[in-house]
Amino acid sequence: MKYIFGMSAAAVLMGSVAFADGHGVTVGVSWSNFQEERWKTDEAAIVAALEAAGATYVSADAQSSSSKQLSDVESLIAQGVDALIILAQDAQAIGPAVQAAADEGIPVVAYDRLIEDERAFYLTFDNVEVGRMQARAVFAAQPTGNYVMIKGSPTDPNADFLRGGQQEIIDAAVASGDITIVAEAYTDGWLPANAQRNMEQILTAADNDVDAVIASNDGTAGGVVAALTAQGMEGIPVSGQDGDHAALNRVALGTQTVSVWKDARDLGTAAGEIAVALASDEEVGGSADWTSPGGTTMTARFLEPVPVTAENLSAVVDAGWITLEALCQGVTDGPAPCN
Repeated sequence: MKYIFGMSAAAVLMGSVAFADGHGVTVGVSWSNFQEERWKTDEAAIVAALEAAGATYVSADAQSSSSKQLSDVESLIAQGVDALIILAQDAQAIGPAVQAAADEGIPVVAYDRLIEDERAFYLTFDNVEVGRMQARAVFAAQPTGNYVMIKGSPTDPNADFLRGGQQEIIDAAVASGDITIVAEAYTDGWLPANAQRNMEQILTAADNDVDAVIASNDGTAGGVVAALTAQGMEGIPVSGQDGDHAALNRVALGTQTVSVWKDARDLGTAAGEIAVALASDEEVGGSADWTSPGGTTMTARFLEPVPVTAENLSAVVDAGWITLEALCQGVTDGPAPCN
């Protein structure tokens, strides 16, 4: 993998000249927090797409700091990038970075998370539908009882997109009294440790009277399952998303009900291709105008997620997303293909 930490002579020579087939294009990626398992998969797909186009990849890790992310973007701009892919740590705080890019005529791809700015190209999965898929699987397993909602980061618009989709599915049962939401909490930074702490506090307050947990991603689900396991409650329905290997193993083990699989390889590939097209002033296929909840009209592309449960675990092995050994580690008499 090629990383560039200074502006190349080629970039200087190219200036704002149109690029042929991506050659000479440098794409900068600003990651919010590279500690999560899935971003490494996204990165590999982005890099592969850029290499296929003859483009160069540079990156920076904000390490969960919105202020560092602003500095990172400034640095990437100074290196002479021709397009930026930004996974925003804080959707509001990232505004000056988009402005700085716009001032230099550099296109921005808002990657996976909404940046509410009409100048950004929004690329993500349908996160409202992800929320629906999470809730459908949990509701099918546990249609009554006490529910806990473990949400994502309060600084990430996806947290509320997911929560809205989840509510659509359980709303009628909540209104009828079949389901009682006994607690819900945001998870700062989407960090599993924060989700585990929140869940531990909720279990204490509820005297462990919890029947199901709708957790908004696999990291938070891992924290939830750890808290439940400590109380001897593993196996109650828990949702997640991203198709993290540990989460898929939990689905095989029966401690997580669903991981909504958003194939990061598809998202990363699309991001790399879109960034090169934007840098080259080319049309981006498969996109459409979309109006955000805040009323901002943006160009966007939404990819389709897939809910993975015990019923279709073979799909992720067949797709080469995870090995059979990793999926089935520690599983005895589990669902196919672990049986």
